Amino acid sequence: MDDMLPVEAGQGIQQRFKGYDRIMGNISWLLIALVALNMKIKPTEGPSMAFLAGFSVLLFFYNLNARYGVLSRKYGAIKIFIDLMVFLSFIVAVCWYTGKITSPFMSLIYLILMATALTQGRRVTYFMAGLAVSSYILLASAEFRELNYYLTHIIELFPFMLIAHLGAMLAGESEAARSEVERLSLTDDVTGINNMRNFFLLADIQEKLAIRYIRPFAICMLDADNLKKINDQYGHFAGTMLIQQVARMITAHIRSSDICARYGGDEFVIMFNETGKQDVISAVERIVSGMASTPFEFEGNKITTTLSAGLAGYPDDGSDVRTIMANADEAMYVSKRSGKNRLTIFSETMYDESFGKHEMPSR
Repeated sequence: MDDMLPVEAGQGIQQRFKGYDRIMGNISWLLIALVALNMKIKPTEGPSMAFLAGFSVLLFFYNLNARYGVLSRKYGAIKIFIDLMVFLSFIVAVCWYTGKITSPFMSLIYLILMATALTQGRRVTYFMAGLAVSSYILLASAEFRELNYYLTHIIELFPFMLIAHLGAMLAGESEAARSEVERLSLTDDVTGINNMRNFFLLADIQEKLAIRYIRPFAICMLDADNLKKINDQYGHFAGTMLIQQVARMITAHIRSSDICARYGGDEFVIMFNETGKQDVISAVERIVSGMASTPFEFEGNKITTTLSAGLAGYPDDGSDVRTIMANADEAMYVSKRSGKNRLTIFSETMYDESFGKHEMPSR
């Protein structure tokens, strides 16, 4: 089921990079404003002023293109990396004409390193730190000076590496925590399979594909038959193990492209994609029979339980996921009332075949 998680996780990543993109745009305008302010406060004669103005104009047009032009709406790590390379090049160029390593813009390289650590990961951060050190060496060696001058300033290289390393470590911890939060928001904490929030997100995508390309799908509802009895006899921890056993049985007999989730309590739902209900009967029967024949151990006791299942399909039994789920749920309750440990296929005659429609239990 892990391959199902990236669907919504991917959307979260896309939103995060959209936020990063907005921040990169703000940094661009800030850099341009700082250079313009420096030109106003400390005007210089000769080509320096023209070069500074030219760099600012180039960054201005790049930012317009990146935020509102061809590159707009193309969010991702690569675009942010290009932004950071442009910013670093801009800062080094500006430093060249405003005092080399004594430039007031030199400290902005730290900003680039931190932004890289937060958006690019450890390897790219160290790569960017290497570029920052190389840029510093280039600026320092632009004018020949005595050896003591270089020895005095060489210690200034260490903050680049320290900030890069610290930023990469913090970013790694932050990303791990974020990934765990995303995983918990998409999965059921007892079974580790999808929760219903993620199920409906994934099912909605499959429903649209089925409608567009005229493809069938089937939905199965399953319910453990003896959860209350096991809870009363062995305790709630045994009931939890029962629920986990059902999840394991389901995931062992479905394809990676199918979607399963814990519906609530001891009830589960499976969406079989791109296949009709008649084609998945054998798979559901293997789940039901496998559960009945596979006991689980709890405190030295071997506990066995059974499943009741109901199956409905698109387009025969409904035009959308929720309608088909409701019909599969009705079929599952027919299984409950007609002896448990069985599968019922939804149809208009399923009530007559079991106990009569008027005898359906209240929901």
